[in-house]
Amino acid sequence: METQHPLPNRRTEQLAAFGRLLDVLDRLRAECPWDRKQTMQSLRHLTIEETYELSDAILRDDLADVKKELGDVMLHLTFYAKIASETGHFDIADVLDAQCEKLIFRHPHIYGDTTVNNEEDVKRNWEQLKLKEKGNSSVLGGVPTSLPALVKAMRIQEKARGAGFDWEKPEQVWEKVQEELGEFGVEYAHTDPEQRNPERAAAEFGDLLFSLVNFARFAGINPEEALERTNRKFIQRFQYLETESAREGHRLADLTLTQMDTYWERAKKLNLNQQQNEEQK
Repeated sequence: METQHPLPNRRTEQLAAFGRLLDVLDRLRAECPWDRKQTMQSLRHLTIEETYELSDAILRDDLADVKKELGDVMLHLTFYAKIASETGHFDIADVLDAQCEKLIFRHPHIYGDTTVNNEEDVKRNWEQLKLKEKGNSSVLGGVPTSLPALVKAMRIQEKARGAGFDWEKPEQVWEKVQEELGEFGVEYAHTDPEQRNPERAAAEFGDLLFSLVNFARFAGINPEEALERTNRKFIQRFQYLETESAREGHRLADLTLTQMDTYWERAKKLNLNQQQNEEQK
């Protein structure tokens, strides 16, 4: 593989580039009709979109795209601070100074005399300090209600772990997965749909998903990223099925499941070869 070398320290250039962004935004805000019209509320959905685009670029390991999307996200962050400065609430200096103070406060093992032995100690201290800092009555009070359910499950479990409420061994979590799978199976065992209770089946399925997220956490797997990679893999293979069957003169609707599976297996083999080629670079 190609040897990677870190970039040299360019603090002067970095500060100049950030200042240039602020100057450009100042002018756009003053002279561009679109930029002048924007509010925090109007930018919100665009920021969410830009964040997902950054996430996509990271999952694709496309560093050129990551750089571009980081710029878009950075613009949005400075834009919010610019809007707030116009109403006298805060500016970008206040935002960055507050962030620095928070990082220093939450890293007493670096800036204070607290001793930590490993990453888990750091996470535990972080959650405890965060709870104290925000004055939440619940450890889980800091989990945003609008988070996607899969991400929220992970954050809930991480915060509970920070408070000392967690399984001790991965094997225990795997046993819980098997238990929840069995309970869902029992609830869904009725072959007659009329005998099923949809609410109970959904509840058991939710428990099963939650336990799988828990096991993923113990296994060092981010379930959101893992599922998205599988989504992308499925799309890639299905589109191969579509294009190759059409190229060979078949209509997708006319193919049997067995014929479709033949194309699917070819797509899997093609994906595997591509992955091996990437690993050899």
